[in-house]
Amino acid sequence: MNNPKHNIIFEGPELGGKSWLMSQVFNYLEPKYNSGGKTMDGCHWFNCDVGIFGTKHGQIAIEKYMDLLEAINDTNVMLEKFHLTEAVYQKLYHNKDYDFKSIDNRLKKINAKIILVTFDKDEKLLKKRLADRLNLYPHYSKIAQEPKDYIKQQQLYLELIKESNLEHLIVNASVLPNDKLVDDIIKFLGEK
Repeated sequence: MNNPKHNIIFEGPELGGKSWLMSQVFNYLEPKYNSGGKTMDGCHWFNCDVGIFGTKHGQIAIEKYMDLLEAINDTNVMLEKFHLTEAVYQKLYHNKDYDFKSIDNRLKKINAKIILVTFDKDEKLLKKRLADRLNLYPHYSKIAQEPKDYIKQQQLYLELIKESNLEHLIVNASVLPNDKLVDDIIKFLGEK
């Protein structure tokens, strides 16, 4: 098979560095598996959490994205936040437990892998990343939190990853850019 389909879920706390890492993995996969036409069909990138996870519609969105993932069976797909994020947000913001085992099992059937992006528990780093985020996306100020809150998010992700039956890689993205980290992820995917 010319294209070993990858379903890659990038999970982790806000301000972790997921988007940068995804851009680098995308830059590797998309040209490698592009069909050569006028579309970018070598890898598809979905930012699933666009204000929907942690709301009453989060679980519906997860189900619909799962249907899409199961239907797209001939190309690489990357998801920015998914079922673990729904579980984290439900727990933190509504004190509800989201049982993600059925989604985890469906993801396992399509050989999905998780990249859990973490950072050092460094408030100075988080304050800088928050300032950068607010500079790029001023509307983020509505949901901006204190560094300790992002650290709490991370702790919950680290607990939840232990409950997942998906193959996963935990990476520390405190220092970005980081080409070695990108290489580690690509190796984890079996690409090198």
